Amino acid sequence: MLYTYRRHRKYCSHLRDGRKCLRCDCPVWVDGRLNGERVHRSLGTSDWQKALQIVRDWEAEGTSAVSPPKAEPLTTEQAWSRFLTDLEVRKLHPSTIRKYRLVEKQMNHFAQAKGLRFLKEIDTDALDEFRGTWKDAALSASKKLERLRAFFRFAQKRKWSSENPATDLRAPKITARPTLPFTAEEMLRLLAAIDKYRLSGRGAANAMRIRGLVLLLRYSGVRISDGVSMTTDKLHGNKLFLYTHKTGVAVNTILPDFVLKALEATSRVTEKHFFWDGTSDLETIVGSWRRRLAKLFELAEIEHGHPHRFRDTFAVELLVSGVPIERVSILLGHQSVRVTEKHYSPWVRARQEQLEADLTRAWSADPIISSQQKVTRWLREENQRPN
Repeated sequence: MLYTYRRHRKYCSHLRDGRKCLRCDCPVWVDGRLNGERVHRSLGTSDWQKALQIVRDWEAEGTSAVSPPKAEPLTTEQAWSRFLTDLEVRKLHPSTIRKYRLVEKQMNHFAQAKGLRFLKEIDTDALDEFRGTWKDAALSASKKLERLRAFFRFAQKRKWSSENPATDLRAPKITARPTLPFTAEEMLRLLAAIDKYRLSGRGAANAMRIRGLVLLLRYSGVRISDGVSMTTDKLHGNKLFLYTHKTGVAVNTILPDFVLKALEATSRVTEKHFFWDGTSDLETIVGSWRRRLAKLFELAEIEHGHPHRFRDTFAVELLVSGVPIERVSILLGHQSVRVTEKHYSPWVRARQEQLEADLTRAWSADPIISSQQKVTRWLREENQRPN
C-alpha cells in the first residue's frame, strides 16, 4: 500500500505539524510498498490531486517505474566541439585541425542564419544549401566536402545522427593539373632575384633567410610548414632528419654543401630556429613566408609560383634521374606509394623507358609493319637503280 504525504521544506510554517498537515504547497512524496518493493520518492509535484492520480496509476499498473527523461538533442556547436577535441587527442597536425575549424565556423554561421540549432536538423537539403555558400575552387570544395563527411561519420558512429547526410553530396568535377616543377632556368632566376629582394627594402638579413629557405625547400622536398619550423638539431653534418618511419627507422635526406653553407649564413631568429621563433603561431608565420616568396616569384617573373613547386621539383628531378618511385615516396613522407604515383607517375624515367621498350617489341611483331618495311626497301632499291 502506498501512502502520500507532504515533505515540508525547512522553512515551511507547518514543519512541526508533520505528515498529517496538507495545507501547504510543499512537494508531495510517496512511501510504502508496491508488489513487495519499497517505494519512497518524490512525485515531482506539489499538486495534491495530481499526486493522488499518479499513485492510482502506479497501483493500477502494478509498478512505479518511470521512464527516464529524454536527453535534449545535441546541438551542432556541441557536436563540432567534441569532434575537434577528438582530432586534438589524436594528435593531428595543427594545419589539419585548422582546416576543420574553418568548416566548423562556416557551418555554425550557416546554421544560425537558418535557425537550425540541433545536429539532427541538418539534412542533405540543408547541406546542399550550405555548400552553395562556398566560394572555393573545385579542388578546395572537394577537400572541404571530405572534411564534412568525416564530421558526420564521427557523429553517426556516436549515434548523434541516424545517417550521414553528406554522403549524398557529389564531389565537384576536378580538372587535374599536371605537376609543375621549376626548370633549372627558373631556379637560377629565383636565386638571382634575391638581390632584387634585398634592394627592395627587405634588408640583407631577410634576403639571406629567404635564400636559405628557398634552397632548403628545393633540395629537401619538405613542405613549407616543415621548412619554416626546422631547427638546428635536425641537422647532423649533411644529413637532415625528416621523420621517423613507422618501422622506427629514421628517414634522412642529404643536403648539398652549398645548401648547408646557405643555412649557416642565415641569420637565425633564435639560437635553435632559422625562420621562426618557436613560440608564436606557426600558421601565421608560414603565411608571412608565403607572402615573401610570392614577392620573390614576382621579382623573378615566374608565373604560377608557389612554395609547393619546390617539393615537386625535388621529386621530379629524382625520378628523372632514375631513382625508384618507392624511394622517392619515402623521402616525401607519403603514406603510400600510390599517393606518389598519383602526382608524379608521368615523370618516372624507368616507366617511360619500359613503355618505349614495350612499343618497340610490339611493333617488331606487327605483320603489317613488317610487310610495309619490305615495300619500303623495294621502293628504295628501285629508286637507286640507274634508268
